[in-house]
Amino acid sequence: MKRNHSKKALAIILSALLTVSLAACNNNQNGSPTEAATTAQTEAVTEAATQTATEAAKATAALSESDITITDTVENTADSEHAITADGESASYKNTKVTKTGDSDSGDEADFYGDNAAIFATNGATLDLSEMVIKTDGTHANAVFSYGEGTTVNISDSYIETSGNCSGGLMTTGGGTMNASNLTINTSGNSSAAIRSDRGGGTVNVDGGSYTTSGTGSPVIYSTADITVSNADLTSTASQGVVVEGKNSVTLKNVTLNADNNTKNSDKSEWYQAVMIYQSMSGDAAEGLSSFTMEGGTLTNENGDVFFVNNTATEISLTGATIVNNDTEGYFLRAAAAGWGSEGNNGGQVSLYASQQEINGDMVVDDVSHLNLYLSDSSTFNGAINSDGAAGDVYVEITDGSKWVLSGDSYITSLTCDADSIDLNGHKLYVNGVEYSAGSSSTGSAIAVVSTGGSGGSGGAPDKPGEGGGHGGEGGTPPEKPGN
Repeated sequence: MKRNHSKKALAIILSALLTVSLAACNNNQNGSPTEAATTAQTEAVTEAATQTATEAAKATAALSESDITITDTVENTADSEHAITADGESASYKNTKVTKTGDSDSGDEADFYGDNAAIFATNGATLDLSEMVIKTDGTHANAVFSYGEGTTVNISDSYIETSGNCSGGLMTTGGGTMNASNLTINTSGNSSAAIRSDRGGGTVNVDGGSYTTSGTGSPVIYSTADITVSNADLTSTASQGVVVEGKNSVTLKNVTLNADNNTKNSDKSEWYQAVMIYQSMSGDAAEGLSSFTMEGGTLTNENGDVFFVNNTATEISLTGATIVNNDTEGYFLRAAAAGWGSEGNNGGQVSLYASQQEINGDMVVDDVSHLNLYLSDSSTFNGAINSDGAAGDVYVEITDGSKWVLSGDSYITSLTCDADSIDLNGHKLYVNGVEYSAGSSSTGSAIAVVSTGGSGGSGGAPDKPGEGGGHGGEGGTPPEKPGN
C-alpha cells in the first residue's frame, strides 16, 4: 500500500545520526569513544541505511496482487452484469477481491454505458475503493467503470488485471470522474487500454503506479476525455503508448512511458508511433482542438515515429522531458493524412511548443497539413523539416536562447529567429522558397490553426487504432459497432 516512505526514512537517519553525535560527545569527555559506543553507533547507522533502502524499494516497486490483504470476495459470472454496483449512492469497499467472467452482447452498451463491467458506478454515485484485487476475463469486461456527470470513483492501492478483448482497466464515459492512485494495471486483450475513455468522456486523474498493456490496439492511455497521469510507469508492448481522439487531452507529469507499437488493428495508416492524435469521425469524440502535454519524465519509442497527428488540430507542449526514439528511421513528428476523414481535408494541424526541451529527430508535414514550431527557454532542435522538399506550411519561431541545428536540408514557409538561432551544420534552409543566409535574423508569421476532421469522412464506421473498430454516426443514440 502507498505510504510516505521518504519522511519515515529521513526520521530514521536523523535519529541514528543524533545517537552517534551524543555518544561521541559523551565519550569525548574522557578521551576517544569506547568500543561499545562505537559498535552501537555503527549498528545504528547500518540499520538506518538498510531500512532506508528497503523503504525506498517499497515506494518505487509496482504493487502486486500478493501485496494486498484480502478479507472479502465478490464474484459475478453472468453476462452483462456487475460484481459491484453503486447507483446514485455513496459506497466504499476495501481489502476485497473482485472477479468477473461473462460477456456483453453489445459493444456499445459495454463501451458507452458500462454493461458487463466488474465494478460500475452511475447516476451521481461516489464509490471509494482501496486495497482491491480486480480481475476480469470476459469480453467487454472493463474492470472499473465511472459513467455519467456527477459520478465519481476514487480507487487507490489496488491491483487490476483484465484478459479479455475490449476490456480496459479504468473506464470513464458520459462525463464521469475517475481518481486513481498507486495502482498496478495489466491488460492482455485486444482493444484494452489500461486507462480508457469513450463517448461523452469525463475527467481522469491518475497518480503513481504501473500500467502495462500487451494486446493489439491497446495503448496505455486512450483518451476521449481530459486525462492527467503523474509519477507513473506506462508500458505498451504492441500498441501506441497514448492515443488522443478529438477535442480531448492527455497530460503527463514526470512519467516514464515506453511504447513499442508493432502491430496493427487498422489498415488506415501504414505508420507506427508512440503518440497518436487524431479524429476517427466515429461520433465518440467532439471535433476541435486537442492537446498533449508532457512535463518532465521520459518517453521512449521503440518503433516508428514519436508523434503522429492526423485529421485533427492539436497543441503539443513539451517541457523538460527526455524523449528518445530508438527507431533511427522514424520521425519525431509526422503530420499527415491517413485513412480517417475527408480526402484533402484530413491532415494534421499542429502547434508544437518546446520549453527547456531537447528535440532529436526530423519532422515531416505533408501538403494537407501544417506546423507551427515554437522553441523557447533554451530549447534545442536537432533535425530537419521536410527534407525531401516543400510540402505543407511550416512556421518556426526560435526565442530565448533556443537553437535549431539542422541535420539535413529543410523547407519551411515562415521563420522568426535571432541572428545566432540557427546552425545550418553544412545544410541548406529554404524559407518560402528562398535560401536562408547563415547568421541572419528573420521575422515571420504563424499559421492559423483550423480544426479539421471535416464532415463525412471515410464511411461512418472507421477503424479506431486504439479501440478496435469505430462506432459510426455523429453522437446521440449509439449505432451498431462493427468488428467486435
